[in-house]
Amino acid sequence: MSGLSQGLVLAGLVIAVTASALGVVYSKHESRGLFSAVEQENRQRDELNAEWGRLQLEQGAWATHGRIERLARERLDMRLPAAGDVVILEKRGASPLPRQSGDRASGE
Repeated sequence: MSGLSQGLVLAGLVIAVTASALGVVYSKHESRGLFSAVEQENRQRDELNAEWGRLQLEQGAWATHGRIERLARERLDMRLPAAGDVVILEKRGASPLPRQSGDRASGE
């Protein structure tokens, strides 16, 4: 090979190595940016999961039977009916359901 062709090959290799190095730098920069975005999304997911847990606990506290019964008595002036106030309707043609010993309406 002549000196000119060796110089061209060398220049081409230098350009290829430089382009490759720039590609590696760009790729690494993009990778770090994407990793940072993934970590930020993971933090947001964790925060939302924690908030979801708090909201589930709050919903459980607001929906307890005791609280609902207390609010019904206090705010709506509701009460359990007396045994004599309960009327049980039976479907025509159907056999009546036997009363169970624990029924509130049975007055026991």
